[in-house]
Amino acid sequence: MSHTRHTPVRQRLQRSELAVPGSSPGMFEKAAASDADCVFLDLEDAVAPGEKEEARANVVGALGDIDWRGTGKTISVRINGVSSQYMYRDVIEVVEQAGVHLDTIMIPMVGVPGDVYMVDALVTQVETAMGMRHRIGIEVMIETALGMANVEAIATSSDRLEAMHFGVADYAASCGARTTSIGGLNPDYPGDQWHAALSRMLVACRAYGLRPIDGPFGDFNDPDGFMLGARRAAALGYEGKWAIHPSQVDLANEVFSPSAEEVERARQILAALAEAEADGRGAAQLDGRMIDAASARMADNVMAAAAIAARDTD
Repeated sequence: MSHTRHTPVRQRLQRSELAVPGSSPGMFEKAAASDADCVFLDLEDAVAPGEKEEARANVVGALGDIDWRGTGKTISVRINGVSSQYMYRDVIEVVEQAGVHLDTIMIPMVGVPGDVYMVDALVTQVETAMGMRHRIGIEVMIETALGMANVEAIATSSDRLEAMHFGVADYAASCGARTTSIGGLNPDYPGDQWHAALSRMLVACRAYGLRPIDGPFGDFNDPDGFMLGARRAAALGYEGKWAIHPSQVDLANEVFSPSAEEVERARQILAALAEAEADGRGAAQLDGRMIDAASARMADNVMAAAAIAARDTD
């Protein structure tokens, strides 16, 4: 293993990430009462230009009025992109008025490390001016060809950075992909056309200690399609997926929770290797298959995910 290692950021249970438009305050309490691990209140795409300021005020009010952490949730706000005229007021007003209640800020359309630096600088200035001890994290959306081309550099852009989200719809548009389905597959492509992008973002996240989160699946009337996409992401190593509709929350929680069978298998692997080590052996056999130190690391990942889920859902 390389002598250079990047310590993983704070771990949060993030199997399901429920998106809630800031312009729909009637949905806030329902989101807080849902089984979603995380909720992000959206000021960007889900809000029409004429409703931006009202949505911002709604979000500030909801952060202070609802005990999100008391429900065991991570609460985030997706601000408008750095190229918009709304971004700086999003950061200043939300952090000044409700930053103590906020876990993370999600930045959309990140293309270069400087985009993250801009938001980090604003947040730092407000936190310092307000004398805030609570430190707000940053999450970014990789949803353009430029962002994917710079994904490794973006991963090291800020020590506030916790997670990356794959924004499949804007990524498809940015690449000129021939699809109009959000997260769905084009039958003309022999397999999953998002695999390469998902893999590249995942590697950047794991190399630099960040949480990789899969983005939306647009057809909430197609639970089978959602589950297939979620399983592919989970197989790669993603920790969770967006839910753009409450019906997708339980599906995401199911896919991204280690099953009882997976946990038991991991326990068996670790027990067999512990016994082998006691006998002076570096490898062992389990059910006719060789297992070694790499097997232990994979089993440790399963056990760690199960432990986080158990701790955060108690």
